[in-house]
Amino acid sequence: MSSTIEFQKVCEFCGASFTARKSSTRYCSKRCAEHAYKQRKREEHVASTQKTLDAKASEDEEKLLFLSPCQCARLIGVSTRTLYRYLERGSIPCVQFSGKTFISRAVLDEMFKSSSPYIKRETKTCEPITEFYTSKEVLEKFGIGNSWLYKMAAKHNIPKTVSRGKTLWNKKHIDRIFGKSAVEEVNKDEWYTVDEVCTKFGIKKEALYRLVSELKITKQKVRNIVYYFRHEVDVAMGVNPELASEYYSIQEAMGAYGMTRDQISYYVRTYKVPRIYHDNRVYIERAGLDKVLGIPKIE
Repeated sequence: MSSTIEFQKVCEFCGASFTARKSSTRYCSKRCAEHAYKQRKREEHVASTQKTLDAKASEDEEKLLFLSPCQCARLIGVSTRTLYRYLERGSIPCVQFSGKTFISRAVLDEMFKSSSPYIKRETKTCEPITEFYTSKEVLEKFGIGNSWLYKMAAKHNIPKTVSRGKTLWNKKHIDRIFGKSAVEEVNKDEWYTVDEVCTKFGIKKEALYRLVSELKITKQKVRNIVYYFRHEVDVAMGVNPELASEYYSIQEAMGAYGMTRDQISYYVRTYKVPRIYHDNRVYIERAGLDKVLGIPKIE
């Protein structure tokens, strides 16, 4: 008498759903069961053959006088990458040819025969962490964003703690992971930041971005800080290296005194400040303008 219990199952060979009468049924039909049996036997035969080949290869490797890094790694039971690290440190002698590396089997045997006693590694004692950065200090020093800080902290497991509402990060780990600060990576004698250009020449960021786009001024981004090539910016702003020590360009004067072009022109005309024309640009004498617009003194 057949069972009246029905099970909804998935065939392990073809993946089709079917109704089974027993919980041990694995295939939906006799055809799938036969195909699965043949496939299983083929896999067993392939595995057996591969095992025999590996055993034969191992026997052949034992007879070789010189081994490749892969053969040597299999022989001593380590990964190929680990073996290459041994070679890089000089722990295992080798001979290198063009595109080939060989290790002497006799040298390996001699190394293991004259091996030294095992030395137990001392357990490192944990030292208390006493030096920290605040989140704000990390962002300012290394020029990164808040989200990037937390992403790298999770990736590298950077120790942190919270004190008085501030998140404190281990200084040693932060310095090692983020390396030099953004300021140290850039030569300040050759590059301006956006704020430096705006402060020196008295222009707004929108005007600077438009000028950079129009004149294709060279720029680079280090961390999250944008730098513009100082020489190209100076040329665009009318700064002449030969005259810079004695004369202001109009843009320099605007930035130095926080005035508009019309205001600078008014004081130059009214107080007859000496000026010159060079390459279709106006340059104002520094001493004369500083005397007019500088901080007043009572003598």
